[in-house]
Amino acid sequence: MQEAVELLECLIAKPSISRDEALAADVMEQQMKAWGLNPRRFGNNIAAWDELDEQKPTLLLNAHIDTVKPVSSWTRDPFKPTLEGDRLYGLGANDCGGGLVSLLTTYRLLNPQPSTLHAQRSTLNAHPSPPYNLIFLASAEEEVSGQGGISMALPLLPKIDVAIVGEPTGMQPAIAEKGLMVIDGIARGKSGHAARNEGVNAIYEALDDLVWLRDYRFKKVSKLLGPTKMTVTVINSGTQHNVVPDECRFVIDVRTNEFYQNEYLFSFLQKHTKSELKARSFRLSSSHIPVGHPLVQRCLQLGLRPFGSPTLSDQALMPFPSLKLGPGESARSHSADEYICISEIEHAIQTYLQLIC
Repeated sequence: MQEAVELLECLIAKPSISRDEALAADVMEQQMKAWGLNPRRFGNNIAAWDELDEQKPTLLLNAHIDTVKPVSSWTRDPFKPTLEGDRLYGLGANDCGGGLVSLLTTYRLLNPQPSTLHAQRSTLNAHPSPPYNLIFLASAEEEVSGQGGISMALPLLPKIDVAIVGEPTGMQPAIAEKGLMVIDGIARGKSGHAARNEGVNAIYEALDDLVWLRDYRFKKVSKLLGPTKMTVTVINSGTQHNVVPDECRFVIDVRTNEFYQNEYLFSFLQKHTKSELKARSFRLSSSHIPVGHPLVQRCLQLGLRPFGSPTLSDQALMPFPSLKLGPGESARSHSADEYICISEIEHAIQTYLQLIC
């Protein structure tokens, strides 16, 4: 536990904004080497695994090392780890440093190296050999779903059958996750002088589309994820007060449940809007793991409560079953004065060991 917390403090002290995670990756790589874990580095992604047993399925333990940029309302230095009672404050502590060090500690306990045994030998030996091959992966660029993150790392890993993603879920299993599609819209008009009846106002051209996007409701509602939801989140138009704008740009944030693929939704939106639409990506679809999967069944045996998550993670890029399960609370993520509780990390490690063994 102490080593896990010390590692998290080191990570908080190394700014690791998405696409700039090299310092945090260095910390992970050096510490894993010191623990005898033989890390493999792919860009800023750090992985570890031992010789695999072909008779066992392979379980990926994954969490990310990158963070969002700190918001302006922090009352503490976001890059200075601060321990107050049970709480460790710092950017990335909750999302998802707590899950990262908890999964790494679990991996260490279930894959003990000679250099780590010494005084901990009796504790390590208390855990039976898991029914899975284990791969640990600390991934980069999760917050931006970047090409240099898990998309780079997965093809370089052995074949994976299932994954646990250490996002903050209050240590309850998120067995389904909404997908994401971001769409840029452009309504076009014709410029003219605002004092005369000239031009075609692009803002007015966009109005019908904006109202339809606000009011439309998709019929298929998921038991776990609820409805597919569209939200216009950004709008820009005009240059000055006396010029009729000839262009209105807006952004649509689409959160999909398992009933709607991104490609289908994009085509559907094109048919119902006048504006020119362009999807930034189709690759972040909704993901889920069947309730009957052995890992989910084990969660149920432990009294855990499966749910559907509205937030996106690297699960969307995993071509195999996965669930989110990690310490901390999603509501703390991306907020000022983010923190993780030391007791939450301890509970997470215990729960992971029970789940995997």
